[in-house]
Amino acid sequence: MDSDILLQLNNITVVYSDVIQVLRGVSLAVRERQIVSLLGSNGAGKTTTLKAVSGLLKPENGKVTDGTISYEDKTVQNLSPEEITRKGIIQVLEGRQPFKYLTVEENLKVGTATRWGKPYRKDLEMVYNYFPRLKERRKNLAGYCSGGELQMLVMGRALMAHPKLLLLDEPSLGLAPLVVQEIFRIIVKINEEQQTTIVLVEQNASMALGIAHYGYVMENGKIVMEGRAGDLQKNPDIKEFYLGMGAAGAKSYKDVKAYKRRKRWL
Repeated sequence: MDSDILLQLNNITVVYSDVIQVLRGVSLAVRERQIVSLLGSNGAGKTTTLKAVSGLLKPENGKVTDGTISYEDKTVQNLSPEEITRKGIIQVLEGRQPFKYLTVEENLKVGTATRWGKPYRKDLEMVYNYFPRLKERRKNLAGYCSGGELQMLVMGRALMAHPKLLLLDEPSLGLAPLVVQEIFRIIVKINEEQQTTIVLVEQNASMALGIAHYGYVMENGKIVMEGRAGDLQKNPDIKEFYLGMGAAGAKSYKDVKAYKRRKRWL
């Protein structure tokens, strides 16, 4: 493995309940200090890929049945979620699930669970620097936060764990455009200032490729395309099916037939 590759998936297969095959030989590599975007439609296998890395398949009766997942040159697919977290791999789940009856600041402190007993005040200030709104709301119950504030909160909680590899699942989902722009601006700052490697699962392909260094496209549990983010933005298939721009201009995604994608890429 190249010395600057932090994470590598080699031909992994994932099955749920010993019956449902979701990933079908997925291979990808994530280099240190990069943002890598994982694109694809609903059901393509993006979230399952993240959970295979973070160990969160096991609580959902899923498992990696073939292939290997290497992190810092060591195999991790058989480790527990707790062991993987302690290695510096932190996943921010889709859905923004805080502890609703804890305050914003108490939620942030939960992120230090794997560093129990170590000072956290500087980490709190770091999070508040990225998300000033959280400092304003730090004494409020998390259950009363808006969707944008909750996204900031779960990302801040992840930062409290000192991630080396941060897995973000659909951070823009359901948020207003201005809030999405702010979230993505902060993702870039975290990557640049904290030197945090980020894997970003996102359906907003334009925003994701706009901040990423490299990208992968998934369909039906397989990687069907990959390349530098700038090259993917120019690719005619990506422009048509994910950026809404075909040869004739803007095109609605609902008008694109799924079989056309599969025939072209698989």
